[in-house]
Order: sequence, then C-alpha cells, then structure tokens
Amino acid sequence: MTFRTLTCAAALLALAATPVMAKPAPKPVANVPVTPMTPDVFDGYDKVRPDADFVRRVVMVPMRDGTKLYTVIVFKKGTKDGPILLSRTPYDAKSTMARTASQTIKEVLPAMYNEFVDDDYIIVTQDIRGIHNSEGTFIMNRPLAGPLNDTKIDESTDAYDTVDWLSKNIPESNGKVGIVGSSYLGFTSLMAEINPHPALKAAVPQSPMVDGWMGDDWFHNGAFRVSSFDYALEQSTGKAEAGAAIPGGVGDDYNRYLEAGSVGDYARKWGIDQVPFVRKLMENPAYTTFWSGQAVDKWMAAQPLKVPTMLVVGQWDQEDSYGAPAVYKAIEPKDTNNDKVSLVIGPWRHSGVNHYGYDLGALTFTGDTAQEFRVKYMKPFFDHYLKGAPDPKTPPVLTYATGVNHWDESPKWPMGTLTPLYIGDNATASFDKPTTAAHDDYVSDPSKPVPFIPRPINMADPTQWKPWLVHDQRFVSDRPDVLSYTSAPLEKAVHVMGAPEVDLFAATSGTDSDWVVKIIDVYPNESPEDATQGSKPSMAGFELPMGIEIFRGRYVHGFDKPEALTPGKVEEYKFALPNIDHVFLPGHKMMIQVQSSLFPLYDRNPQTYVDNIFNAKPADYKAATESVYRGADTASAVWLPIVKE
Repeated sequence: MTFRTLTCAAALLALAATPVMAKPAPKPVANVPVTPMTPDVFDGYDKVRPDADFVRRVVMVPMRDGTKLYTVIVFKKGTKDGPILLSRTPYDAKSTMARTASQTIKEVLPAMYNEFVDDDYIIVTQDIRGIHNSEGTFIMNRPLAGPLNDTKIDESTDAYDTVDWLSKNIPESNGKVGIVGSSYLGFTSLMAEINPHPALKAAVPQSPMVDGWMGDDWFHNGAFRVSSFDYALEQSTGKAEAGAAIPGGVGDDYNRYLEAGSVGDYARKWGIDQVPFVRKLMENPAYTTFWSGQAVDKWMAAQPLKVPTMLVVGQWDQEDSYGAPAVYKAIEPKDTNNDKVSLVIGPWRHSGVNHYGYDLGALTFTGDTAQEFRVKYMKPFFDHYLKGAPDPKTPPVLTYATGVNHWDESPKWPMGTLTPLYIGDNATASFDKPTTAAHDDYVSDPSKPVPFIPRPINMADPTQWKPWLVHDQRFVSDRPDVLSYTSAPLEKAVHVMGAPEVDLFAATSGTDSDWVVKIIDVYPNESPEDATQGSKPSMAGFELPMGIEIFRGRYVHGFDKPEALTPGKVEEYKFALPNIDHVFLPGHKMMIQVQSSLFPLYDRNPQTYVDNIFNAKPADYKAATESVYRGADTASAVWLPIVKE
C-alpha cells in the first residue's frame, strides 16, 4: 500500500507536525518582586541549553488513519545530508532519548549510537501507537493486516508512514532511512520490511520477537513463561505509563508461584486475569492459528526481499533466541547472491549488542565485543546503504566463537555437520552409540520443581535475569531429579556451529510431562593465579550451559494437537537448542542434562493431563516417574553441528 492519500495534504500535515518544543522559562516581569505568595508553579524547563552540542526535536508524525505518533529526533549540531536511523519502541521514546541529563549528545543518547552521531547520523525514536505519548490503541505485537487484522493498519503501515514523513521533513537529512532495534524493537524493525517504503534502505533487527509460542517471549515449545504476566500488565495499563505491577511484595519468586498453585490461579489471585493480553495467553495454550498466524517468519517468507537485512542475536539471549535464526532461515533463500541477508550471533545476553560486551556472568571476552561489532560490521553496513560508502563485504554469517574468543566469518548457517553425542550407562556421554537398550529413572515432583537459578529467585533483578543462561549448573547437578551424562575429557577441540538438536526417547508414569535438556561445557579442575594478582574468580569445574530448552510433552504429536501421554509409552521428542558457535577445548568435558521442570521461569506441568494447564487444580499436580532411554533403537542423543577442523 502506498501513501498517496496524504500527498495532497502535505502542506497541512507539515504544519500539523511542526516540532513540539519544551516551553522556555517564563521571563520575569520587570519591577514585580516575588512575595511569599508568588505561585511556585513553573511552566517548564528546557533541558537542552544553548551550549548543547545537539539539536532535539519532538514531532507528532501523522499516520494514514489520522493517528499521530510521538517521535523524538536528535542529531549533532552542524549535521548536513545525514542519514536517518529509526527505532520504533513501546518503551517510551522520551526517556530513551534522554539517557542522561547532559548537553553532550553521546551522554543523552543510548551508548549504541556513539559510533553514529559523530558521522552525521540523525537518530529518531518513536513511540508505537497507543503507547506512552503516541495516540491510538495499543495491541501487543499487532498482527499484519489480513486474516487476524481487518483494520488495514499494522506496524508495517505505521513504519511506512513514518519513513515517508521523516524522509521528506528533516532538512538536515539525505532522505535515506535505516531501521534498528532489539526485542520488541526488533519486531517493529522486521515489520518495516514488509511492503517497505522506498526510502527504507537497510534494517538491523536485533533479537526480534518473531514467534511468541515457539521460542520467543510467551512460550517455549508449549511451556509458558510466567513473567509474561508481569510484562502484559505493565505494557497494557495506562499506555504503559501507570507503573502497573503485581503488588506481591518481596520474597522468593519460587515460593510466590509455587504457593499460588497453577499460573491461572496466580493470575486470578492478583486480579490480572481480565487483562486482555493475559486472557490471550491463558485462553490459547496450544499452537493454533491464534499464534501461528502471528509468526513473523511466516510473514517474511511470503514477502519478496527488498531491504538489505542484518539479523542479530545473542548466543545466550534469555528472552528471544528463536526469532533471528528463524527469520534468517525464512528469507536467506531469497538472497540469490548471498549479499543482502546476514546473520550475526554474538557472545551476548538479550540486547547485549547495544551495550557493553566485555563479559557475561563468569565469562570474560577479549575487549568490548559489542562495540567491536558495531564499529567493524554494523556501522559499515549502514554506511554503505545510507551514505553510499564502499561495499564493506558484510559476511553472510558472523558468529563469535566462544571458548577461543574470536569472530568467525562464514558463507552459510549452520556450518557444522550434525553428529550425535549419545547418553550412555554409568552417567556417561559419548560419540559412540550404545548397543544395549536401557533407561534411567527419576521422580519429578511438582511440589519440588527444579529451580532455573539458585534461590532466592527474583526475576525482576537484572543481575539474576540477564546472565542466567551462563549460570554454573552445579547447583542442580546433584539433585535426584536431574540426570547428568558426562563425557571423558576431550583429547582435541570440538567446534560446534549451529543449533544442537535434541533426540530424546523418554516415558512417564503420568499423562503429561515437560522435558528440559541442556548441553554443558564442563571446565577442568584448573585454577588461575589468585584473584589478588588480577585474575577473575576461578572457573575450575564450572558447568557452563551452551544451550537450555524445554518441550511440553503433550505436543509430541503436533503443537496444535495436545493430547494425553500414555503412561509408560516411550515417545521420541525432537526439538532444537539455541544456535551457538562454541569450541569445547581439550581437557574439557561435554555434559547432557535432563530434567522435567525449570521453575519458576516456566510454569509447572501437573504431570496429569488437563485440557488447559492454566486451569489445573491442586489435585492434578502429581509426582511421576520419568524414564530416559539410551542405546539401540531408543538411543537418546544431542546432535551437535560439528565443524571438521
């Protein structure tokens, strides 16, 4: 759809969308002294002082249906013929573009823009419709116009209209626009590529929300992420400005959710069960068209490739590990010359690419890997398409090889050949397939679920949440309801490049079950010099997770066809772990762990089949004996995409 409907009214719209500036301080009235009763009310204070090194404008950009979206424009003084770098956010453009109260642009803007503002880039952030200071109605991940959206208005049309206005109404710009953003902003970046405006020349979607049921924010393979409730309440209340939060006080989230019962009971207890998006989650637990019809990778697969795209994700992305690789798989076949679509996997947590990449948890890298990527790869990518700079020959795939700490440039993804690492007897793991069939058992008790990090748990604490995927797994390795299978020390390095694939043969005495599988790098018992000499704390014996994922058993025969499991029947569960580029070094061991809960990150499976787990009753939660099979025709394994060096 084009934007012809607004062309005839361009002059009027330009007037309607003139910059809305903060009011200047009122001038004192001559010869009128203040008194104790002079009203202490000030019209406003302009934080951008005359000596600031930047210009800040606020405009209400009109959409084709008349809705106006709050948009902040910031650029360095003296900028001419500058390209526009746009982000569309649900997280408050006003505060995003005022990180620090300062007169220096690099302090005012997020750190990710440091590499751009000195080079005449114009930075624009916009509140999406219905959120914060924008007009309109907010709909979470608003579906593309079509079967699920009959309004003809979506994030694609809003992006088109925004790019159209920006490219024509910023005198300091060259009229070319790039879009960038992480998480929800990754979603809006992808949406801008569907029926894109001609002025949109490049896109860098980072950790985009793509399929909230399969593996991004709301569910993973059918298991529900309980913190989705908090997010739904915060984003849906008062244009996300009301500070809405569940008033649960302080304490351990493990106990908070356990004592509430089912997650549905938790929602009802706190009165959030009528929040529209909470209802959407609770009333649609399976992968019906309600969710599959919203999968952005499917939308992208149905579109021609028009915008050069760099997809970015963190190797330990704790929120949206699924989306970027899924979109890459969907659109890479359209890149016939292998030069318009690239995939980047860095050693980061969620959105870590935009901040500092020196370390993550106990891991230390060689310098600031995030800044290195932005300077060496991301900015040259934008420079080429937005400024006419020489082709930087962006690699089709760029990944950071953890374990050896260097960047790998590759022609495709995955690079490795799938090779099975089998579980064996005596808690072993090996590349040799066991010939004798057997199984190992454990009891999974919903009243004592396995925690996903050590207690006490506070998922709102960023120091717990952001690095949880690299947490040392020894805190659960000796639990009786966790099976650990460990290889002998490696004699040579094993380089894995791709998504490990789980092939698990298992049975339960119940009628439903969750299966959690991890692939872990076990460090040798070697110690560095004492910390007084400047070393990091020892990682001797550290169990570093390289991939953790969950699968809800009821969906073994189809994500849209939940059904009860037959007690004692062996089923084959096949699912992928997150994509990695990692080198298991000589002397290290490889470990596979299997368990049946990861709480309270995911809701508890009652292990008794019920139509909707959100409505499970206390009597439905029953302990079950879980059996993991190994050897012969039921040889459970994690298939590793290994690169032959």
